[in-house]
Amino acid sequence: MKLAEALILRSDRMRSFDQLRNRAVAMARFQEGEQPPEDAGALVVQAQAVLDELQALIERINLTNATARLEDGSTITQALAEREILRLRHALLTSVADAGSGTHAAARQMRTELKFVSAVSVADLRRQADDIAKRHRELDTRIQEANWGVDLIEHN
Repeated sequence: MKLAEALILRSDRMRSFDQLRNRAVAMARFQEGEQPPEDAGALVVQAQAVLDELQALIERINLTNATARLEDGSTITQALAEREILRLRHALLTSVADAGSGTHAAARQMRTELKFVSAVSVADLRRQADDIAKRHRELDTRIQEANWGVDLIEHN
């Protein structure tokens, strides 16, 4: 199985767990004299089994990410960490640029009110954010390529 397939399976297993948990919670209490449509205990057992599958799958994904390398020699784990930091840097720069440009100002200023000026170069921050967004996209593409090219490590 390719790493990308395992990631899709992980997402599916998470969805299954969420659905089972929600159903079990909904069936955990019912009106006296009625029978719930499903057995909450059985749903909990099914959810636990899905979590066991999920744990084994996540272990294999993490092991694969820690050992598989991109073309530049970095591991997928390193690339994932870099991608997350790029996302956070982009969010920082765009938030500060928005604040500096007055994007968050709710009301128009009147002549008698205090005037606000930007303490940052909005254009420079937006340019930096655009560069980081481009790096993020390029890195994400390399990660996705690796995900489809790397075989998932078998569990020992």
